[in-house]
Order: sequence, then structure tokens, then C-alpha cells
Amino acid sequence: MSVCTGAFVLASTGLLSGKDATTHHGAYVDLAMQYPDIHVLRGARFVESGNLASAGGLTSGIDLALRVVERYFGRDIASQTASLLEYQGQGWLNPSSNAEFAGPIRQTANHPLCAVCGMEIDRSLSSTYKGKTYYFCVKEHKQIFDASPEQFAAK
Repeated sequence: MSVCTGAFVLASTGLLSGKDATTHHGAYVDLAMQYPDIHVLRGARFVESGNLASAGGLTSGIDLALRVVERYFGRDIASQTASLLEYQGQGWLNPSSNAEFAGPIRQTANHPLCAVCGMEIDRSLSSTYKGKTYYFCVKEHKQIFDASPEQFAAK
């Protein structure tokens, strides 16, 4: 079981190869880019794939943990566990409840996104290609762009 960007740890072992998985919504693209053999599910609060499971952000991990309790001990015990923890979230009952993160972030002229992955940017990381300025979220994405800008540049 992984929570948040812990999916990268599972991925690095090869355990997620060929399987569905999720991670924090801010890392969807990086996980997909680094591990193209993993089917990254956007908008999933958690994903179960055989004996492996991955969760989105921190509270998604609580939901996945309750889902694991439910899988092994039943819904009544999972509900009692949630109550004991004073946890009132219901995400463990619906792994698709992160739907707001399923689609891409919208880019506007005043809110540019990383030219490589489409995530939030660091304005100090930019490159100019054919007279247009492109921004990036991390220096590695700037390097990827600079090595082959034609594949990322707006047509």
C-alpha cells in the first residue's frame, strides 16, 4: 500500500508495472512520465490492483486504510474503526470521489502551466522558444523542454 507520492516507491520496485495506480494529483504526470507502463488513474481517491493499493493525498490514505480494514474484516468493523478514530470522511466508500482532480488544470494567459506536464509553475524556471516564453514546475522539466522544445511548443 502506498499513500501520496509513495506510489513512486512502489513503482521503482516494478511492483506496479502493468497495473492501475494513483498518487497525489500534483504528481499524476510525473508518475506517468517516469513509469509509462503504469496506468495512472486521475481522480481516484485510491486504487486497488490485486494485492497492491495506492492512494492520492494524505487523507486518501486514511480512506484506503479503512478500505483495507473493510476488505479483511467487513464494513461493520471498518465503520467502527472510523468512528473510533473520530474520522468522518466517507471517501473509503467511494474510490472515485476525487473526481475534481480527474481533468487537467486549465491554463490561461495569466495562469500559465508547465509546458511539459501541465502542472503549476515556478516562474523562475522559463525558456524562450520561437519568441514565446514557456514556464516549468521543476528544473528537470525545463531540461526536458530545452532538449527538444518542438515536441512541447504550442503549435
